[in-house]
Amino acid sequence: CGQDRFGLYMDLNYQGIRQRFRWIIPGIFLMGSKKSEPESSDNETQHQVTLSHGFWLADSACTQALWIVVMGKENNPSRFQDTANLPVENISWNQVQQFITQLNKLYPELFVRLPTEAQWEYACRASTTTPFCFGENITPEQVNYNGNYPYGGGEKGLYRGRTVPVKSLPPNPWGLYEMHGNVWEWCTDWYEEKYSTRAVTDPVGPADGTFRVLRGGSWNFNGGEVRSAYRFRRGPVNRLIDIGFRLTLG
Repeated sequence: CGQDRFGLYMDLNYQGIRQRFRWIIPGIFLMGSKKSEPESSDNETQHQVTLSHGFWLADSACTQALWIVVMGKENNPSRFQDTANLPVENISWNQVQQFITQLNKLYPELFVRLPTEAQWEYACRASTTTPFCFGENITPEQVNYNGNYPYGGGEKGLYRGRTVPVKSLPPNPWGLYEMHGNVWEWCTDWYEEKYSTRAVTDPVGPADGTFRVLRGGSWNFNGGEVRSAYRFRRGPVNRLIDIGFRLTLG
């Protein structure tokens, strides 16, 4: 463990590959979006969420480097493989569970898993209430998204057409990289079409369902679809070249 300008961190080192985890303190926040937020959706009903326990969240999406040392190079599903520091992608929710099972065999005391949808948005927002953790709008210098389709009347910008290495764009105020854009990130929850308006504590989503939750947007989606509140869904067997994941512990 250590401490820097973002707070407490802990490094997991396995076969020379390091993944840093940030301590996310417990707290209360408004999940979802205001109806007045440009491009907000009916499935983003704003409601109060209390997270009563802190948790460790990876400061980046899982890299191909970490995936390979755990699962084997022959099992790297990613489309973009020119450097091992790119996020692993083209990966299903079920495949992520296999990876997590392997990590938990190696480190049973860490209780590796995916974040809940509420934990993900809380960490993405990092105490902000704007559409993005960077403010009211974003640029491609901050976020890897399709700059041909900017948010809320913003200026057009770069469309990279692919992933970028993790930690190559600015972190949010809590030291978490690429929470917006680059790759979609699987959450542990089953997808719920609409939130309740009532306040909730430590929500974990429905008991069952058809789709799993994806958050964060990707390099292939537009500015409005990388907002903190934006929600996406896919079946747990679905794989796409802009879907990855981020780990949490505990």
